Amino acid sequence: KNDYEYYRLLDKFCAYLKDGHTNILYPNELIQNVMINDFGDYRIYLSNIDQKAIVTKINASKKNEIPIGSEVLKVNGINTKQYVEEYVKPYISASTDYVLQNQAVYELLKGPKGEKYKIELLLPDGTIKPLELEHQLCSEKEVYPPSKKRALLEYNVLKNDIHYLAINSFGDNSLDSLFKNILPELYKAKSIIIDLRNNGGGSTNIGFNVLQYLTKDSVLYGSKSLSRKHIPTYKAWGAFLTPKDTLQDKPEWEMTKEDMTQSYLMANDRAYYQFPYEPTPIKIDEKRIVVPTVVLMGHRTASAAEDFLVYADPLPNFTFIGDKSYGSTGQPFLFNLVGGGRARVCTKKDIFPDGREFVGLGIFPDIFVSYTLNDFLTSNDPVLQKAIEFLTSK
Repeated sequence: KNDYEYYRLLDKFCAYLKDGHTNILYPNELIQNVMINDFGDYRIYLSNIDQKAIVTKINASKKNEIPIGSEVLKVNGINTKQYVEEYVKPYISASTDYVLQNQAVYELLKGPKGEKYKIELLLPDGTIKPLELEHQLCSEKEVYPPSKKRALLEYNVLKNDIHYLAINSFGDNSLDSLFKNILPELYKAKSIIIDLRNNGGGSTNIGFNVLQYLTKDSVLYGSKSLSRKHIPTYKAWGAFLTPKDTLQDKPEWEMTKEDMTQSYLMANDRAYYQFPYEPTPIKIDEKRIVVPTVVLMGHRTASAAEDFLVYADPLPNFTFIGDKSYGSTGQPFLFNLVGGGRARVCTKKDIFPDGREFVGLGIFPDIFVSYTLNDFLTSNDPVLQKAIEFLTSK
């Protein structure tokens, strides 16, 4: 009926591909009329905590009416879990189930300007509160708790000479100079914490430039990359082949074993070109800092930040603590859509050097630490606490 419905249909199509680097980018004029958090008198932010849709921010004037920690129980008369499955998840493309759930809760009330919702909230004191909402711009800017703007690099020294670095992006080349500015102090560290929990990626090279200071090795082993091979005629031939056919030449078909194998693999979407691979040499001459190092990671540790984890995975002085990473990286192909929007489709598959997969699975920490609703309400950081405890015991 309108452009919004058209682009929503494209969202739904992308969601079938189940890839975090494949999605639809709405045209600017449409973005301005699609809202997630704004409801006129209310600005409501939701997060997935303990598998519940929890209010984690609210415009300041409403903080007593809807306290943080309130749970959305129902949307339009349907319990939230069912509503998410039927009306939200089918429009989100994600590589992992947990990222899909996180994004679906955040977008639980996404809709065009004028869209109305009836929700039911469970407040922290046990009260059930019904609320009618309509998507309109909220003029109130102040939110509670106040939003904290994250710097590209946050650095401080904790007890026992544990040096803490939060690197919140690998998408800005200025990180290189920021990191070098703290090197004189970092050389004093007995141990290091690198917090990548809010790092959504950027450039793999920027992350590598940091990591090379933290190992005694001369090379680092990054991801191996593959891209799907597709020759239509081979695919057509392969539709008639079995695995047994690939074991011998077929002169009568004028096909070699190699042709047979490629045809069979292409017909089954399993033919890949593997890019030439070699480890990345370290070229710095500066002093290294090889001390026990913990990387804090979680569901928002994505893309180039996951490439950082792949590089660091075999290093003996590194330990990963937190939760599974985002589970998506690659090289998207961008193209224009009717109506002024764009789309991107991932063209590359990355794996560990030893062949282990992490796209669609996430990279696993060495030590899992869960984050609960109580941690959120009390501003407790169990992941950081576990890292300090781990390094102190070292």
